[in-house]
Amino acid sequence: MADDTNQTADGDTGADVGHDLEAERTTAPMSDYGMREVGIGLVVALLGLAVAFGIPLLTV
Repeated sequence: MADDTNQTADGDTGADVGHDLEAERTTAPMSDYGMREVGIGLVVALLGLAVAFGIPLLTV
């Protein structure tokens, strides 16, 4: 079975496909978030649950 990893001799896989490993940007999972974002997510989740379960229960 062939090794499908694209690693070079020094283990740098990002340079093989043109990624800038020294960039000053981050992706969403790496970004910090605070209690404000957690609160907004909780409100959105509760509204979604109210729509998904509350409205059908009211129509019964």
